[in-house]
Amino acid sequence: MESLDVSIIVVNWNTKDILKNCLQSVYEQTKKIIFEVIVIDNASTDGSVEMIKAEFPQVILIENSQNRGFAAANNQGMAIAKGRYVLLLNSDTIILDNAISKTVSFADSHSDAAVIGCRVLNPDKTLQPSCFMFPSVLNMFLAATYLYKIFPKSGFFGREGMTWWDYNDVREVDVVAGCFMLVRREAVQQVGMFDNRYFFYCEETDWCYRFKKSGWKIMLTPDSQIIHYGGQTTRQMARKFRWQLLGSRLIFMRLHGNPWTFPLARLSTVLFFLFRMPYWLVLGIIRGKDRKEAFETTGTCFLGGVYCLVDWKRLLMNRDVVEDRL
Repeated sequence: MESLDVSIIVVNWNTKDILKNCLQSVYEQTKKIIFEVIVIDNASTDGSVEMIKAEFPQVILIENSQNRGFAAANNQGMAIAKGRYVLLLNSDTIILDNAISKTVSFADSHSDAAVIGCRVLNPDKTLQPSCFMFPSVLNMFLAATYLYKIFPKSGFFGREGMTWWDYNDVREVDVVAGCFMLVRREAVQQVGMFDNRYFFYCEETDWCYRFKKSGWKIMLTPDSQIIHYGGQTTRQMARKFRWQLLGSRLIFMRLHGNPWTFPLARLSTVLFFLFRMPYWLVLGIIRGKDRKEAFETTGTCFLGGVYCLVDWKRLLMNRDVVEDRL
């Protein structure tokens, strides 16, 4: 039997229709390599499992009885993967022009790279930033101010999200987004899998950090492209996922920052929430159509700021899991 080049791992939670489109694109657009597809379903209730069994019987399916989160579910897939590489792929993506095979070819010629990302596009084919610097007090403060929105081409204000870059060249980076991460099995065996303390968000940041500390490179190749719709899972519980995003960054700072940086990281997170409150409050007042959503977001920001000051772990969706481990 020929060896598998790549194990494609997709975590799903109630994204039946877009998952179907994703899987179709994988099978239609992946040529000249041998691959397997593993889907981990986090207790979906929208018929996702039935759709997979009926339309993609070749998929290796793991059915969880509860939502175990992104990190833990991907770890389940990696535990049974047989490929030389594993590709972590979001369910809300579309593979373009043999992107997976191209990325595998790039990885084969860059043996010092543990993780390779590709060029990610929005549905309208505009660029979607997908590489980032590691969180730091400075980067978290700049993200809180939103100045990168005003000065997107600034190498300073746009440093965390690398908003100044057009993604048209091969580059070594800190982090590639988890929507498309091709990872070398040898590197996973050395560094380990995702840290399960990250329920959702920043698990790829932590992983890339550990790879880099072990001497591996994180790279992006612009020759491979995908479409990423984004937010298809998180919009189902918008408030909790917004808190989780900031809480996950705090987990990273708690694990990898210096003792004095964590209080500053919490303060930067408070500012992130507080700086957004006036905007959403005014929007709720002047725009009747969006009033309910705007006021709900204002409340989300207010409570998020309070939690950061009083008990930051309340931002986390898996607080019970990490309570005694951080």
